[in-house]
Amino acid sequence: MKRVIIDCDPGNGIAGANTDDGLAIALALASPALSVELITTVAGNTPSDVGAQVAKDLLVRLGSALPVVQGATQALKEDHAPWRAALDRRVRQLDMLDLWQGVRAPAPIAVDGDDAADAIGRLVCDHPGEITLVAIGPLTNVALALQRYPAMAEAVAEIVIMGGVFALDDYIKDTNFGLDPEAAHQVLHSGAAITLVPMDVTTQTLLTHQDLSRLTARDHPLCHFVRDTLRPWIDYSIRTRHLPGSWIHDVLVVAWLLNQRVASGTDYRVDIELRPGPTRGKSWRYRTPLRVDVGIPADCGALVHVLHHVDNGLLLEIIEQALTSLER
Repeated sequence: MKRVIIDCDPGNGIAGANTDDGLAIALALASPALSVELITTVAGNTPSDVGAQVAKDLLVRLGSALPVVQGATQALKEDHAPWRAALDRRVRQLDMLDLWQGVRAPAPIAVDGDDAADAIGRLVCDHPGEITLVAIGPLTNVALALQRYPAMAEAVAEIVIMGGVFALDDYIKDTNFGLDPEAAHQVLHSGAAITLVPMDVTTQTLLTHQDLSRLTARDHPLCHFVRDTLRPWIDYSIRTRHLPGSWIHDVLVVAWLLNQRVASGTDYRVDIELRPGPTRGKSWRYRTPLRVDVGIPADCGALVHVLHHVDNGLLLEIIEQALTSLER
């Protein structure tokens, strides 16, 4: 059984917010092979306090005492205002609030603290080699934890990150790395064992309404949560991205921990652009030896395992098996 911390920015039940974090949490909670020991939230897809409410509300509905600790409210250096304007107002600008009509919003419930970085660092360092960190939001909390607990880079079993985008025509940068480039840079260069799950592979995933109905057919609170909160996001994705369903980025991280046949990967040198300008927050990668290496230092970038191809059928099978095996 893998012991995991999930650091996330869930938006289930929040109009216009992506729901893939909630699906990732649901898969982790439903899987006997994983022991979720802490959920922390970071500003990203939603503000960190909103994400904490989403996670805590779900756990209360499940009767779980698993701790939820709120984390960083903004990036290390990046101005959060333009990101919040884009992320929080888009659904209204597109006049699609109606999609969330009747969807239960998370109840205002007290969470278990507001210092996620400390909670992450202490848990990892108290159990060296035993904790896998699932980082599916901006990496602010993780970077702060590594700053405060330098031993954490060696103590953590692995950090599996959803973030970065390398070669998608419609993206220069993604939200997770773009919202806090300095944090992403610090974590990538920390020396920890890292697997990166970029948008290049997560945009190969797809969940349709038909898939969702099949996956959540069981009468269980976790299935109800997934079905009710993902339906409006799938409709939103169909309208705005012209897909037959929605991408389910973050859940691939959890599925890969359960069954590494779900995605293949390769070791790359990876880094992120920190300079001001339109490419700030852009991630890049290369494999050695470079065919043209003029002006490029040896071992430039951090050595990271990067996933690049997904078996979407197996991904859906992993989710379905976990959710349909739930006991009331």
